[in-house]
Order: sequence, then structure tokens, then C-alpha cells
Amino acid sequence: MLWAGFLFGLLGSFHCVGMCGAIALALPGAGARGWGFVAGRTLYNLGRISTYTALGAGAGLLGQSLRLAGLQQGLSVASGVLILLLVVVPERHTGRAAAWLGLDRVLARLKQALAYWFQRHGLGALYLSGVLNGLLPCGLVYLALAGALSAPGGLGGSAAYMALFGLGTLPLMLALSLTGQLVPLHWRTRLRQAVPVAATALAVLFIVRGLGLGIPYLSPQLSKAVPAAHSQRPAAITMCH
Repeated sequence: MLWAGFLFGLLGSFHCVGMCGAIALALPGAGARGWGFVAGRTLYNLGRISTYTALGAGAGLLGQSLRLAGLQQGLSVASGVLILLLVVVPERHTGRAAAWLGLDRVLARLKQALAYWFQRHGLGALYLSGVLNGLLPCGLVYLALAGALSAPGGLGGSAAYMALFGLGTLPLMLALSLTGQLVPLHWRTRLRQAVPVAATALAVLFIVRGLGLGIPYLSPQLSKAVPAAHSQRPAAITMCH
């Protein structure tokens, strides 16, 4: 299931271009050339991936707690349902929910911090800009985190899932920041329309996996634990006189 994170990131990177392309194009040092320019753009994108990995670890910690409570199959189904809800619910409603929870003030401070590091120069500033950019609200990241909740391997597996998701977005986003050229609009539109389809397929996969239908690899049935010890008759004790 970890490979699904990379494929989803690869396809979803066209969504990233539409939502965060302006930030990538406005990175400090635009117009420069040389290894320093390439290293800075690479570190910026690695900053994003670092944030996604950390968020994945958080999702894995939550998922691990639910697994320990015996909710492993239910967690997979719930992850699929959550992905479907995120596909159906418009992003403007998720923004309203964030405002209702008071996250709009957190977002305002996040944007201030991002603007601060944008005004600084150096590789470290570019990396931190990427870290902060990874925290900006993004429906695609929410979809990936819903999948990371039930990724195999516990906390490490969920972190790896989100790291692979970030690596999937890397080729296109790095090319954008290096060349300063957007993908043609008609291609972005078509491929962005494919993101909900891919997310729906991923949701169905998680749901089928959680149902435990006994299908090898796709929907394995969890075997019930068998008690290791069985009751035995007490052995007769022979006493010598």
C-alpha cells in the first residue's frame, strides 16, 4: 500500500502546481543559475517533504493507537470513507471548518513566518520556506493523510507513506521552480480532474482492504488470535515413601 502514496503524489503534483505554483515561482534568487540555485530549489522541496513525513508520523501515531484498540479493519474502512468525504466536500467548506476551529489565526501566523523567510537569503531559508509551505492548508495533503492513517507498518509506515507522497510531487514541482515555467493550462486542467478519480479509487481500495474479504494481498482476512495455552488435566504426582 505504500506505493499508493507515491502514485497519488505523482498524479496530484498537477494540483500542487495550480495551488502552490505561484510560491515556487516567487522563491528568492529567481533568475540565478548554477549549483547554488539548483541546491536551493531542491532544499525547498525537501522542506515540503520533511513536513509531509512529520505529519505522516503523527497520523501513524493515531492509527497505531487505534490498532492497539483492535480497530485495525475499521480504521482502514474509516480512512476510505474519510477520503471519499474529502473528495465530495468542496475545499471552501474545509476552510470554513478551519475558521470555526480557530485555525485561521494559526494560518495567519504561518503566512507571516513564510513571508519572513522569503525575504531572507541562503539555503537554510529556502529549506525552512519549504517546511512552512508544507503546513499550508491543502486538500491533496489531507487526502494523503487520510490514507496514511491506515498505512501498514505503524508509525514508520505512515511516515514513509507521506514521504513517498512528497517524493511523487517532487519531479514536477522541482522542474517548475528550476525552469520558472508552468505546465500548459489545458494539461493542468485535465490532470487535476483526474485527482478525484484517483482519490476515489484509493478510497475504495482502503475500504475493500478493511472489509477482510479473504482476497490475497488486496483484502486479506485477519486471523483471530488462538490461545497459546489450553487447559490440561493436572498431572498425577507420585510420591515416594
